[in-house]
Amino acid sequence: MLNFKWLNMLLCCLFITACSSAQNDEKEKKMTDHSNNPYYSRTDTAHLHVSDAEWKKILPADVYRIARLAGTEYAFSGKYWKTDVKGMYYCVVCGNPLFRSTAKFSSSCGWPSFYETIRPNSVQYLDDNTHGMQRTEVRCGRCESHLGHIFDDGPPPTYKRFCMNSLVLDFEPDEK
Repeated sequence: MLNFKWLNMLLCCLFITACSSAQNDEKEKKMTDHSNNPYYSRTDTAHLHVSDAEWKKILPADVYRIARLAGTEYAFSGKYWKTDVKGMYYCVVCGNPLFRSTAKFSSSCGWPSFYETIRPNSVQYLDDNTHGMQRTEVRCGRCESHLGHIFDDGPPPTYKRFCMNSLVLDFEPDEK
């Protein structure tokens, strides 16, 4: 005979999982929908001068926290830290081309890591002495959004590790 208590618990779990999946789909859609952002372009490389107040109106709160307030996402939580699909990574804030997937490598640090940018001026570098550490911050070369940090422990040929936050990256897979 079926135990209805266990059946009810199973149905509740399935319902919660389905709702959570729908919420994640909606969040993913919001993240890739740039219709509210007049500054997003994958072809325009002109430097942007937009106030943080304006970015705050346009960007989702979690993206704003990382991009404009130099926050970070939890290690192993971002959608691109383990991705190995071929394609191009862009700044989610402005659409600036940043990295090819061919420069991505598994660093086991919990964030997507790359050994080189798509072009030298794709990013800019700033000294970061916060949290009692000496690091080099990486910002988007077009909109100056915080992307992550760069370290000298990457693979050849550059020996660099661009340790980036998934939330500030937009990914376009190559066409098959």
